[in-house]
Amino acid sequence: MSLPQVLLATRNAHKLAELRRILAGTGADLDLLGLDDVPAYDEAPETGATFAANALAKARDGARHTGLPTVADDSGLAVEALNGMPGVLSARWAGRHGDDPANLRLILDQLVDVPARRRRAAFVCAAALVTPTGAEQVVEGRMEGVIIEGPRGDGGFGYDPIFVADGQARSNAELSPEEKDAISHRGAALRALAPVLTARVAAGA
Repeated sequence: MSLPQVLLATRNAHKLAELRRILAGTGADLDLLGLDDVPAYDEAPETGATFAANALAKARDGARHTGLPTVADDSGLAVEALNGMPGVLSARWAGRHGDDPANLRLILDQLVDVPARRRRAAFVCAAALVTPTGAEQVVEGRMEGVIIEGPRGDGGFGYDPIFVADGQARSNAELSPEEKDAISHRGAALRALAPVLTARVAAGA
């Protein structure tokens, strides 16, 4: 008997691997597909003012075009000294979407004269589930920490090399995938969403 299919609405290979790993760790017995595993469709631009709005828009798109229950997330870095920015602009903070090294350098340049006590930040993730019947659920996870003065580590992706979570001595990029999953914003959001996802899929709702 084949497993129920669920679409994870991303083309980012790092994020897809992370989503699959976290959901597998919850015991969710599902066939998790990425956007490259389904017929291509026109994806709406991420124009929402909040992480939740963007996550919902992506999940609605996926469910509408594929007929599959769809999970999407929008996440980013909120830096206190930058008034919560880059926020929803995290992936394109330096101007080009997905240019992680440029985004990271820009954040460091913007904080170059900011003392350690004012370098508080948080990773924030909104994870949304939309089913073909129109049921919707959104949850949020946070990981609080600080921005350090320079990159450390070669794991993770995005801003991981310059972020040290509260209670940690190593940057996110120095943690193993399992260590990061246990404390990450995305891990928290997906673990909260997983029971809803499995219940909805089981009910066909």
